[in-house]
Amino acid sequence: MGGTDRRAVIGEFLGTLLLVLLAVGAAVLAGVAIGPVGIAFAFGFVLLALAYALGPISGCHVNPAVTLGFLLARRIDGRTAVSYWVAQLLGGIAGAGLVLLLAKQIPGLETHGKLGTNGWGERSQMHINAGGAFLTEVVLTFLLVYVVLAVTHRLAAVGFDGLPIGLALVVVHLVGIPLTGTSVNPARSLGPALFAGGDALSQLWLFLLAPLVGGALAAGVHLLTHPQPNLPVAEALATDARV
Repeated sequence: MGGTDRRAVIGEFLGTLLLVLLAVGAAVLAGVAIGPVGIAFAFGFVLLALAYALGPISGCHVNPAVTLGFLLARRIDGRTAVSYWVAQLLGGIAGAGLVLLLAKQIPGLETHGKLGTNGWGERSQMHINAGGAFLTEVVLTFLLVYVVLAVTHRLAAVGFDGLPIGLALVVVHLVGIPLTGTSVNPARSLGPALFAGGDALSQLWLFLLAPLVGGALAAGVHLLTHPQPNLPVAEALATDARV
């Protein structure tokens, strides 16, 4: 088994950084102007663009839950998964740091405990409880990861993978923003919470754990609906890196 492609790891770092910077940044810096629908489309369009830009390099996971899904679906190896997770978490932190830097240039913009973070209870628009927030994140992440696994499957139509992935993320955010602020991505949640602090940090555990549960469930269902033979690691990576 060869080492993980350095370009792929850099791609995951850069992609996650840009996802957080541009999509979470849209919520923090322009949320009042564009509203929840605009924020949802910002997330979807950014992921759509990244899918075509970085898909041939790394598969454009940019999400630890997606990487877990690929690992459990036996489409990447453990070494690749760990490398991607490290890159994604660091990218999410770097992206959130840039969002904070930009936010500090806007007089009166409150960032403590906010900064596009996720939450439940008083931190939820709908005041959803912790159990409801956990279920929401599991279900929405399941949808996203299942779609990613399905459209990057070796039998899927080549060249159209990015569109359904981006649209799935739009739908996920349209549903999830009023409930939890929508995580479905531990790296997207980690960075903003670290800089926001307060209750955002104390509630972070749910938005790290629930998306991973959703990603694992998606991998299990994907194996039932899209069975594929065990491929050599190099071939599996080549198959999945064609978004």
